[in-house]
Amino acid sequence: MEMRPIGNTGLQASVVGLGCNNFGMTIDIEATRAVLNAAFDAGLNFFDTADMYGGTKSEAFMGEILKPRRKDIILATKFGGMAKHGKGNERWGTKAYITQCIDASLKRLQTDYVDLYQMHYPDPQTPIEETLGVLNDLVKQGKVRAIGHSNFTGAQIDEATTQAKAKNTVAFATAQNEWSLLNRSAEKDVIPACDRQHVGQLPYFPIANGLLSGKYRRGEALPSGSRLDKLDFFKSWANDDNFNKIEKLEAFAKSRGHSLLELAMSWLASQPCVTSVIAGATKPEQIRANAAAANWRLTAAEMAEVSELVPLPSA
Repeated sequence: MEMRPIGNTGLQASVVGLGCNNFGMTIDIEATRAVLNAAFDAGLNFFDTADMYGGTKSEAFMGEILKPRRKDIILATKFGGMAKHGKGNERWGTKAYITQCIDASLKRLQTDYVDLYQMHYPDPQTPIEETLGVLNDLVKQGKVRAIGHSNFTGAQIDEATTQAKAKNTVAFATAQNEWSLLNRSAEKDVIPACDRQHVGQLPYFPIANGLLSGKYRRGEALPSGSRLDKLDFFKSWANDDNFNKIEKLEAFAKSRGHSLLELAMSWLASQPCVTSVIAGATKPEQIRANAAAANWRLTAAEMAEVSELVPLPSA
């Protein structure tokens, strides 16, 4: 498995990472153990979770399972999601909130440090320089080795880097945004900002909740037990516009001896700013397929042809 640097932190992440949002939400601890063991066997070392996943069960499951291998992995988690999606009007970029979150996460993860601590969502009520000051203190304390953010806009990425330089604090090393061949909106402002600020991108939903896995077909019933089958929020993704794109992409991949899944994962892995492609899994076979799918390095001509097949939205 190819390893890539996480900014200038000295940390190295596998080019395919494991998104751990299914743990405790759709699968129990024994199924989680099977997925994590398969990830190790496939050469993955980057595991991305959040305090809100599975109602905190994801972190708890991972703490129990990963403790014996702690030194061999890059463990990433996030804060702020529970506050954003809660019923209150809580600010999640403050010292009080972040301090409480990191201590709770460390306890659940059964470790005394997190390799990558990420702000799950921008906090509109707290200046980013205040948040960076808190995270800087956590790095100095040894509780956190590097910091990242998720769901920031390009302007917010620029501002965060500017403030880190101005205040002489640790800077965000990574960004996490939704990015796939079916959703290229991040390329309008987020990806250029990552390139400008030398921030590594960790794309999530890289196979569009399974639509780019090759198991969905136009006019056929959604696979039983799949995310699109179980979660109403994602059912709308199985639409004619997406299937038009999927069929073009699958034909392109097949003509070059590759699968649709290989194209989806490798297209992202071929982007210069990408550090690790974060794909979730509920079964060991999904891990093995994802891990093997990112080895195709598309040429510039192939990347250009793919862009013609699924052009960047104009609006």
